[in-house]
Amino acid sequence: MTTRASQVLVVITAFFAGLIVFLGIFLYATGQLGGGPAPSAIGGPFQLTDQDGNKITEQNFRGKPYLVFFGFTHCPDICPTTLFEVSEVMNALGDDADRVAALFITVDPERDTPAVLKDYLSSFNPHVRGATGTEEELAQMKKGFRAYSKKVPTSNGDYAVDHSAIVYLMDKDGRFVAPFNLKRSPQDAANDLRKYL
Repeated sequence: MTTRASQVLVVITAFFAGLIVFLGIFLYATGQLGGGPAPSAIGGPFQLTDQDGNKITEQNFRGKPYLVFFGFTHCPDICPTTLFEVSEVMNALGDDADRVAALFITVDPERDTPAVLKDYLSSFNPHVRGATGTEEELAQMKKGFRAYSKKVPTSNGDYAVDHSAIVYLMDKDGRFVAPFNLKRSPQDAANDLRKYL
């Protein structure tokens, strides 16, 4: 066998070996190999306080798909727009809205007390629930959801909060499904959400 043919054979063998390794890792990561679903890299246990002052955990949402969104009540545009869109989806669900949930988690616990959250959320669909917590509780929640937030001083001596704007779709078992697309008609988004009931 010539040197050139040997080199080609080595390259082809390496390619197929790499492909087999990749497929094995992919099947394991997606739960198709190894006897069960892979644990989600997003989500996990949490303990927070809702807008009524009640302690809530991930167990409160078992049995129904739910949306999770991080934001704050002083947000000028992204948060109210997103909460309006989530509310429109809940409205489009009709009676099925009782079988899903939506959770708005503050990234500004200093200002967003349960009472403030309750007042703020009164402008949106009642199926949207608000939550706050201690800095440690919220840090754990943000870490679990790979969410970002950072306090930013403003020119008037106040502050805003930069934050990620993903709406997370969690299934009935509390596993992350995918970012939930709100940039479509509320009816289309509601029909998508119904798939997870």
